Parts: sequence; C-alpha cells; structure tokens
Amino acid sequence: MVERSSIPVHRQDPILVLILGFVTCGLYLIYWNIKTAEVMNAVTGRPVISPVVAVIAGCCIPVNVYFYYQCGQCLEDLGKLIGKDLKDKSTLLVVLGFFIPMVAAMIVQSHINEIYDAKP
Repeated sequence: MVERSSIPVHRQDPILVLILGFVTCGLYLIYWNIKTAEVMNAVTGRPVISPVVAVIAGCCIPVNVYFYYQCGQCLEDLGKLIGKDLKDKSTLLVVLGFFIPMVAAMIVQSHINEIYDAKP
C-alpha cells in the first residue's frame, strides 16, 4: 500500500482546470497531464504513465485517449488509497478525452483532490 505522504501534491479546483484548458486552447492540459501522471504513478506505486506520454497527449488525440484510459485504470488504486469504491471510468474518460478533454481532466482532477480531502 502506498503512503499518502509519498504522493506529490497536485491539488487544483476542477473548474479552474476546465477554464484554463479552454482559455489556453489546451496548452494548460500539457502541464496538467505531466502533474497528473506523477500522481497516478505514485498512487499505483509503479510507472503507469510516462512523462513523455503525458506531454505528447497534449498534442496528439490518439495518445490523449490512451492517457485518459490509463487515468481511468488508476482510479481503482486511488479509491483503495482513500477508502472508497471508485468504479472504472475508463470508457467515459476515453470518450470525453477524444471530444472534450477539458471535461475529462476536470473529472480526473476531482478524484485526485479526494486524496488530499480524505482523512487518513
């Protein structure tokens, strides 16, 4: 089991992620992808999403779909960490990641925030 103290802090307001994603035409999501990959790798305890994939995901839609699929797969481990039963949202995140990646990022960010909100 991973310790919460070993997880990098990546706390953002999900609405801010959505707004910055739209305002910057998705450029903010490249930075967000990198930070999210760090968190997901720490939550699972193994390298699931490489930083290279995180950067390329901001520029290439097929890689972006893969990025959100991997994030959806990591939600189960995130749920175990915070003591909740998080369902696999890979399909939802893949569809949103293809059409509206800002909304997919907002959903993932809201789950990441639960790490810092949940009581140990």
